[in-house]
This record gives sequence, C-alpha cells and structure tokens, in this order.
Amino acid sequence: MREPAAVTATTTGTGTAGTNALPSAGGASAPAPFFAHRAPGRGPGLAVFLNAGDPPLPVLRDLVLMLDEEGVDCLELAVPFPDSVTDGPAVRRSARRAMDRGGAGLEDVLAFLAGIRPQLTRTRIALLADWRYSLGHRDLAAVTRDIATAGADGLLIHALPPRLRERHRESAAAVGLPIVTTCYAKSSPEVQAEAAAHASAYLYLVAHYGRSGTAPAAGHAALARTVGGLRTYTHSPIAVGFGVSTRQDVEAVGASGADAAIIGSAAVSAVERAQEAGLDVTVAFRDFVRSVLPVPPR
Repeated sequence: MREPAAVTATTTGTGTAGTNALPSAGGASAPAPFFAHRAPGRGPGLAVFLNAGDPPLPVLRDLVLMLDEEGVDCLELAVPFPDSVTDGPAVRRSARRAMDRGGAGLEDVLAFLAGIRPQLTRTRIALLADWRYSLGHRDLAAVTRDIATAGADGLLIHALPPRLRERHRESAAAVGLPIVTTCYAKSSPEVQAEAAAHASAYLYLVAHYGRSGTAPAAGHAALARTVGGLRTYTHSPIAVGFGVSTRQDVEAVGASGADAAIIGSAAVSAVERAQEAGLDVTVAFRDFVRSVLPVPPR
C-alpha cells in the first residue's frame, strides 16, 4: 500500500478510537470504529489497499460490497497518483492502470464513496490522497469537509507538508474526521510517540524501510516490542503494513500484538491477475480474501 514519506497526518485531537462517530452520506453514523469487530482469539483485523479505478469503479462497487460480506475490517481506498517513492511495482502498475482509464479523480472517488458507504455494515473506508497531486491546489478545510461529507471513516494524506499539519488537524477536527497517522518500525522514539499520540482512526506502522511489497527480514512477529512501546502513547488501533501477503503474515502481525494487518501489494496483484486472465474480479478477489483471513479457532 502507499505510505507517506514522513509522519504527515495529524489527529482530531482525541487520541482515542471510537470517539469520532462519523456521519456518512445520508447522515447516519458509522456503527463502530476501525477494527472494533475484532473478536478475542480470532486473530488481527484485516485492511486491504486498493486504488480507486483499478478495477474500474462499477466493478469496484461490487468488490467493496463483497469485502463487507466477507468481514474485511477496512478498505484503504487511494485516489490514484503517480510516482510514489515508497510504492513497489505492483502498486505503481495499479495506479497507472487507474489513471490511464480515467474517471478516478478526487471528485469521482468522493461520489463513489458517497454511494457505497451507506451500504456497508462492517467495512470502514480510509481515504488516501496525495497532497501534491490531489489536494494541494484546494482549500484544505473545504476539501476535508467534502471528504467527511462523502462518508470517509478516516483520512490519510500522503506527503502533507509539515507546515500544514496543524491546519490539517484543525480542519479534520471541525468535521469529526478521524486521521490515520504513520511511522516506521525504525523511526526515532520521538517520531513514533508523535505518530501514536496523534492517531485517531488508527496508527499505520510500516514494518520496515523500503518499498511496499517487501517483507521485514526478522518477520512481522518481531515487531512486538515496537507495538508495545506505541501502546503507551495511544489507545487507537495499530495496524501493520508492508510485506503482508499471506495468512501466515497476517497471523504473524497478530502475534506482534498489533490490532490489524494491512495488505497492499498482494491485493492489487490479485486484481491485476484476475483482469489479465479475464476473470470475474470480484469472485477472484473473494478467493484471495478468504485465503488470507485468519482461521477462527475451533
């Protein structure tokens, strides 16, 4: 999945999950915060990353409804943008396919979100948008309001300039929009503490430096000490991404004590394979989701 080059997102000011029930399109409140459906003993929650427009939005609609039916906790839905230095080849190809098709700009994605969000009962949607490509030419308060009104459950801004963090925090607080913050497992203690303290949707912990799709050498379970340290600064969920592609990886994330695993490159690759083979993308992606969801204990 895409990951900001620095800790660029800030909080609504609560520092806790579940206190920012977000009005979705149509005025209904989100029934639960991110990963709240995760039951004891059933492994970590699951988030998947996809670029809006890959697959095309009409197909993506059916796919998102399927995610809700299958019990996927979170969709990180990106407004596609090019040339992210932290993206591996699979995510870059996905973004390029979406952009080449057209019809997946910010306004298109917000309209899609407004249509799909009221139909979901479990899956939360965190919108990911690049500052330079999608947001920087707009009034920050106005676009944040538009994102909240469309029904986003959370917002992650890629590459937000540090000078705008406070304004971003204020804009999000004004409309009750929870924020995803991010840090690396090897970030300094100060950076980790800042990211954790400012998380209100969830904290996205990047497993290691590198491009998306690559796994940490020591495995995801080795992040237990980092996850434990972050817990001292936040009550919000902690989700681990980068290099998570199999059920075993998801279970290893759970062993670290994190609340959720984020699957990015493997998810967009599953979409890519289905499209290239001429398969029903939603059916193929359901098979992928079932292959990575933790198996409930007997």
